[in-house]
Amino acid sequence: MSPAMSLAFISSPHTGTIDLGPLTIHMYGLTLLVAIAACILLTGYRWTRRGGDWDLVLKVAVWGVAAGIVGARIYHDITSWDEVSSPKWKGVFAVWEGGLGVWGGIGLGCLVGAIVVRREGARVRDMMDAVAPGLLLAQGIGRWGNWWNQELYGKPTDLPWGLKIDPEHRVAGYESDATFHPTFLYEFVYDLVGVGILLLLDRRFRFRPPALFALYVSYYTAGRFLEELLRIDPAHHIAGLRLNAWVSIVVFVISTSFFIWWQFLRRGDEEEPRVRRRRREPEGPAMAIPKGRVRPSR
Repeated sequence: MSPAMSLAFISSPHTGTIDLGPLTIHMYGLTLLVAIAACILLTGYRWTRRGGDWDLVLKVAVWGVAAGIVGARIYHDITSWDEVSSPKWKGVFAVWEGGLGVWGGIGLGCLVGAIVVRREGARVRDMMDAVAPGLLLAQGIGRWGNWWNQELYGKPTDLPWGLKIDPEHRVAGYESDATFHPTFLYEFVYDLVGVGILLLLDRRFRFRPPALFALYVSYYTAGRFLEELLRIDPAHHIAGLRLNAWVSIVVFVISTSFFIWWQFLRRGDEEEPRVRRRRREPEGPAMAIPKGRVRPSR
């Protein structure tokens, strides 16, 4: 690292906890709570504007979040067993130490949430589109937990925004390097931009639910693939690529193919949504014309 560049970097917190007398706050967990709250608020706003009610959003949040944390931890324990702290019987539950796999979290969380929505008589695909921007927002905010734990950073870099990592947190083989690509920050910015894009597209075009959810998945996996090319934390490799890079490729292909088929190629009239919409939408083929601005009836 050049002396000039070493003067500029992003510092890392030396501890991931804050002690308040007998109470110890784990900042990783607090970050997740903020991310969950942001998702609930944005989803609730979108759902109620579509004629739904907050009660269902909160029910989905309670069950979906609990299932999501379980699924995220299970995915991490299965794919990164070597990173589970000892003793193993206790380490598999140590969420406060980091280690949540987004694939398991979104998968199980959405599955349980869908069950709740269906039992309440609402249409699952409508809720999927309502929650899509909120999920992406939560994923972006949640990445700050990696900053608190000094984990999941990228390759060494001399760029002014390089992330300084303490020696005890450096990946084996990179002990002599001090600053690394702040992948947590890259994903945070990327996800925030994605939230804006999804909200803008949803405002401008008519989507057949759950097409917007499919777009969210495609957008996230595209960025996640690039992020995986930067990360240096231990991971299983297949044909030279990290496991999560392959997962991103497969999920991207599936979600993008589904979006194209569902939004443009699928025939047949769309059934009336079970969530009463407060604003009428313009006539015309799906996503063919922008949404018009219709004054609400008074």
